[in-house]
Amino acid sequence: MSFQPPVTLSDAEIAAVRASVVFEDAHVLVLNKPAGLSSQGGRIKANTLDDLLWAFARSNGKRPHLVHRLDRDTSGVILAAKTKPAAGFLGKAIQNRKLTKTYLALVETPPPQDQGVIRRALLRQEIGRESYMRAVPDDTPGAQPSESRYRVMARSAQGALVELEPHTGRMHQLRVHMADLGSPLVGDARYGGALTIAGRKAERLMLHAARLRFPHPEGGERGVEALVPDDFRTLMAAAGLVALERSDQAGACSS
Repeated sequence: MSFQPPVTLSDAEIAAVRASVVFEDAHVLVLNKPAGLSSQGGRIKANTLDDLLWAFARSNGKRPHLVHRLDRDTSGVILAAKTKPAAGFLGKAIQNRKLTKTYLALVETPPPQDQGVIRRALLRQEIGRESYMRAVPDDTPGAQPSESRYRVMARSAQGALVELEPHTGRMHQLRVHMADLGSPLVGDARYGGALTIAGRKAERLMLHAARLRFPHPEGGERGVEALVPDDFRTLMAAAGLVALERSDQAGACSS
């Protein structure tokens, strides 16, 4: 963990980030990130989630650090390490693909099958100041092998709710894989997604990190969940998709 100077946070920012906690112990901190908040290094002149983790700083000046990212407009479960040993442990777990991430997405055009595995190499491209990923043949120079699993959870005449699980961790992987399948995510203008569903405007990318299972530094595994946010649920209802059960808690953790 490199040194970063403390960030001054407002009372409202501290309250908001503390309210987003799904699970916390001596080693890890799990939060339910809202859409619109950059994980790290955003170009918008506003505090990122990594900045907001100063709300959890200890008396010795140390604070949690994120061990992975979510796109700015993706909501849901995100994991931070509270100690340097925990960060090292989780970093190795990510390299060895020991984390299981499960997402929910809305699409206007359902996939051709109810479930399947997408194996498409991805190539990163820079266009101006923006980075994009493109599905390419496996033998394309610089391409990275990528694999995602999908399963249709509900469908209607207006669209579908799809569960997604990336087996590799490429940038924008789920978004590009679903677009390549012919089912781009609602609100994903970058990769051809519809900006409305069932006549309702999608204010952002309709992708939510719903569940995360990870090895714990003390041994065993932990599973965490984050509730689907209201904007996502509203579009689901408008499209006539079966609503997910709402828990009385902001999240859940299981061993």
